[in-house]
Amino acid sequence: MPQLSAFTLTLMRMPPGASTGEAAVALASVGVPVFPVAMGGKQPLTRHGFRDATTNLEQIRRWWSATPGANIGMPTGAASGLVVVDVDVHGPANGYVALDRADNAGLLAGWEALIQTPTDGLHAYYRATPGTEQRSWQAARAGIDFRGDGGYIIVPPSSRIIDGQRRFYRLEQVTHDQPQVLDAGRLRRFLDPPPPRTHGPQSQAMDRGVNVERLAAWVGRLQEGERNYGLFWAACTMAEHHVPPGQTLDVLTTAGGQAGLSVREVTVTVRSAYRTVTTAPAFSRPAPVPSLDRSPPLPSPVRSLS
Repeated sequence: MPQLSAFTLTLMRMPPGASTGEAAVALASVGVPVFPVAMGGKQPLTRHGFRDATTNLEQIRRWWSATPGANIGMPTGAASGLVVVDVDVHGPANGYVALDRADNAGLLAGWEALIQTPTDGLHAYYRATPGTEQRSWQAARAGIDFRGDGGYIIVPPSSRIIDGQRRFYRLEQVTHDQPQVLDAGRLRRFLDPPPPRTHGPQSQAMDRGVNVERLAAWVGRLQEGERNYGLFWAACTMAEHHVPPGQTLDVLTTAGGQAGLSVREVTVTVRSAYRTVTTAPAFSRPAPVPSLDRSPPLPSPVRSLS
């Protein structure tokens, strides 16, 4: 019999029809920190989002008394002891294709629970690696995100309205084997390998001294909370290296879309960056950002990992 986490055991024992408020109390009672999220959505309702997650039952009852239909958010990583591989099906990105590739490569063994999402996506839960920070990341082109430290996930019995119908986050499968930790770094390198090193002025990846493709790939991996500044910094960098604004707009529109930004948001930001660079004194430049090296659906979503 596998040793399951308190989170998974609580979901398995949850009575049918339990409200999100009841589920939030049940999870917090066994040491799983939670916080309220917008009814039918993903937006945190507290000032500091997942950083406000708690196991304090009095606070949780106050939250759900104020918003009885709120969804449940749970921080991932060390805070909860769980990390999640988040598989999405959005437009041309079908995460199940990449999921099958990674599974066949032996990179997904050890999951504890599989939860189907309202949009026919999949959340595969793993134990967090003790004593090791596992930062959240995004492989947008593969349709797969990793929710670890610095992230959160929406948990059952939360729901969303999709095409006019209420659809739930639902526990689909629990492992029969002993759960294992996930090598998230290896999975990321498999799904989103770094661009090959290039040399010499003839490289197609280089334009006027800046690696345009690498910058665009980095923008495509940005997450909510860092996307707008990251996009602005990348556009300023291209402007400083005299990349034509039309070329910058082309590559960053695609990359920004992968990160969840609209065409209008990208266009406004790129134009603002070029105005900033061309009018600012030489000593005034945007502050540096961290290294670029960081951070139709299948009929049966759970089939891919079974």
